[in-house]
Amino acid sequence: MTTTATDRIVPKFIQIHFLAAWPGALLNRDDAGLAKRLPFGTATRTRVSSQCLKRHWRMADDPRALHELAKQNGVEGVRSKQAIERDVTGPLRTRFDKDMVDAVEEAFITKFYGKNAKDKQQRQALLFGRPELAWLASEAERLLAESASAAGVKAAAEIWVKEQKNNLNQLRDQNLLAASLEAALFGRMVTSDTRANRDAAIHVAHAFTVHAMQTETDYFTVVDDLSDREQGDDAGAAGVFDTELTSGLYYGYVVVDVPLLVSNLTGCDRKDWTGDHDRALAAQVVEHLVHLVAEISPGAKKGSTAPYSRAELVLVEAGDRQPRTLANAFRDAIATDHDPEGSLGHRTAQAMAKHLADYDRLYETGEARRLTAMPDLTIDGIANGPLRELAAWAGSIVRDAAA
Repeated sequence: MTTTATDRIVPKFIQIHFLAAWPGALLNRDDAGLAKRLPFGTATRTRVSSQCLKRHWRMADDPRALHELAKQNGVEGVRSKQAIERDVTGPLRTRFDKDMVDAVEEAFITKFYGKNAKDKQQRQALLFGRPELAWLASEAERLLAESASAAGVKAAAEIWVKEQKNNLNQLRDQNLLAASLEAALFGRMVTSDTRANRDAAIHVAHAFTVHAMQTETDYFTVVDDLSDREQGDDAGAAGVFDTELTSGLYYGYVVVDVPLLVSNLTGCDRKDWTGDHDRALAAQVVEHLVHLVAEISPGAKKGSTAPYSRAELVLVEAGDRQPRTLANAFRDAIATDHDPEGSLGHRTAQAMAKHLADYDRLYETGEARRLTAMPDLTIDGIANGPLRELAAWAGSIVRDAAA
């Protein structure tokens, strides 16, 4: 089950499994303000959505955050309902006639957000790359400069829309990552320009507690500092509120489709990803991702719960067969009662190890593995080292692979 750093690995997939615990937190809320839930196996669990996890990994205040990596490479992305007004036509309003800018803006909004897009609430937030927005702004400026009236620029904009049905896709030929690093990693769907869509190279599962949901309703008041109880004011409470708090040990799972990642970042054919291509950025993405999975906490209500924790176990696997989650190791919820066989973390890690060993005997897929884990969560037969070494190993697999 172990692999040395010098082994030659040509993976199709890198899998990242993690165990992380948070006490007294509200990591991810639903529309009612309650912790998200997931019925699974023998119990209902607390859940953290994949969207929540991905956003925190992208936007974390951390040098390894994916938006920092995008900024370093000039391929940042903007996900918004108002990208056209803010970044394309907005800056042009001080230089051109209002009616003319309105005409171009309407054509562009209809093009990308749909016929009912005048109402911002009906729009879907779209992901645009900064290079795409810069190009759209230059096209809008050109249309305005070449027209003499609102009617003229409206007609020109409508022609532009019809003649360039796949304009974002055409821009990709000039700048491979024009749609942003985020699109290359997590995918993008643009219904008005389907050839500009991107398949996600990184797949993220919803994290969930390995045990039954543990919740507490926190009742609290806001005290009025100026209340005068001696003058017959109330007891001093300016408001009475409650919120749900949860505690738990979570299992999370991430898959990196390595050929697609390299293809999305270099433009090579997916089948030729081990060829003579610059895989430095792809390797850096994987290395950063391992750090982010381990070190970055999601969490609402940060001011009142300080939901900062780090993973207690991170297992990385590299192999050439279809990946498979280890979530089913916890289909029967782990008991939270005191157990002489060890701590909750220890028993969870052992359940994962047993499930992994059962898979190995059944399918013999032969993944290479590395681990970083607290002493109580180590898994026999898998090399355990610091996170820095684990992340570097994962990155080297992508960078150094050769057919």
